[in-house]
Amino acid sequence: MPRTTDKKTLLAAVAISSLLAAGAGALVGRSLLAPKAETATATAKEGGHKEGEHEEGEAGHKEEAGHSDAEGGKEEPGHVEMNAERLAASGIKLETLTPGSLGAAILAQATVAASPTGSATLAARADGAVVRINKRLGDPVRAGESLASIESRDAAAISAERAAAAAKATAARQTYAREERLFDAKITARQDLEGAQAEVAIAESELRRASSASAAAGVSADGRYITVSSPISGRITAAPAVLGSYVIAGAELFRIADPARIEIQASLPAADASRIKPGDQAMVETAQGTVPASVRSVTPGLDVESRAATAVLNVAAGPMQLVPGQSVRVRITPRGAASTERFSVPEEAVQAVEGVDTVFVRTKDGFAARPVKIGRRGGGRIEILSGVSAGEQIAGKSAFLLKAELGKGEAEHGH
Repeated sequence: MPRTTDKKTLLAAVAISSLLAAGAGALVGRSLLAPKAETATATAKEGGHKEGEHEEGEAGHKEEAGHSDAEGGKEEPGHVEMNAERLAASGIKLETLTPGSLGAAILAQATVAASPTGSATLAARADGAVVRINKRLGDPVRAGESLASIESRDAAAISAERAAAAAKATAARQTYAREERLFDAKITARQDLEGAQAEVAIAESELRRASSASAAAGVSADGRYITVSSPISGRITAAPAVLGSYVIAGAELFRIADPARIEIQASLPAADASRIKPGDQAMVETAQGTVPASVRSVTPGLDVESRAATAVLNVAAGPMQLVPGQSVRVRITPRGAASTERFSVPEEAVQAVEGVDTVFVRTKDGFAARPVKIGRRGGGRIEILSGVSAGEQIAGKSAFLLKAELGKGEAEHGH
């Protein structure tokens, strides 16, 4: 019995020792492994935080770069900036689009002429010698300005008549005043007063005639010279007057023209003249570009020598590129043909941009490239079928400069 008890006690002690050893081993293992795990966890957390910061930084950098790119790309594709000063210096000429197909317009040769109120021929109004010339060929003049003086015996005679008429008028007025006093005093009869009154009327009429003749002849105040004055403002286009030369009445001395008051005279065959009516729109073609105009009138008959009618065109107000005597070509669009949505423009106005037919439409601050559909060609012009509207302005002459500028801007933007 005692032996059995000792055996049980021994087995219990061994079991307790084993449990204690296992527990101690577990504690030692946890104490050894815990720092490494915590270090790894901390490292992982720190690395994750840094990686997140790195990704956030890259995202912010990308967003900032995208914002910068958005700010930098302000220029619209297909647009060329050009202000009025730069346009004038570039040599690019604008074309105003007016409806009319290539075949509908009537082409005619024309001449720029001064309008009836825009030109004047100054002639000597009396015989005499040219003693003073104040203006030369090409000089500007004002209306009423003196251009030359002629010393003339006719001037002296006209001046004398004016002086005599003035003296007679003065004497007649004095006589009338005296007769009026006598009549009031009942010294003279009424018929004497009425006779004096009639003499005043006759004398004053003679004075007006003499004064008008003196003014028409341009007699100076001293009665010695005939003054040659311009009736309009403009420039001297001819000046045959020679200082010291003797001229007779009616001899031409100067010609004056006002560049702002001109008209276009176009010669038309009878068949074309019958299609044109006053008010039809036209374009005057010059080496510097085109100028809008409208038909003012058409002669009802043909010229005997040329067998052609004459259409008179008024030029639209604006900067003048025309001078009297200049030869031009006009393109008249009859009103019936103007209803079409087609437009006729110079071939140079249409440029190939990346293989697409394009015109450059004038905008507030430059030109916008706009693709168009073209039709027939002929006479240095091309027909636009669609892509533009009436009244718009496009680049005509030297439009290739805008194409080059557009290509240069796109290259810089792509870089």
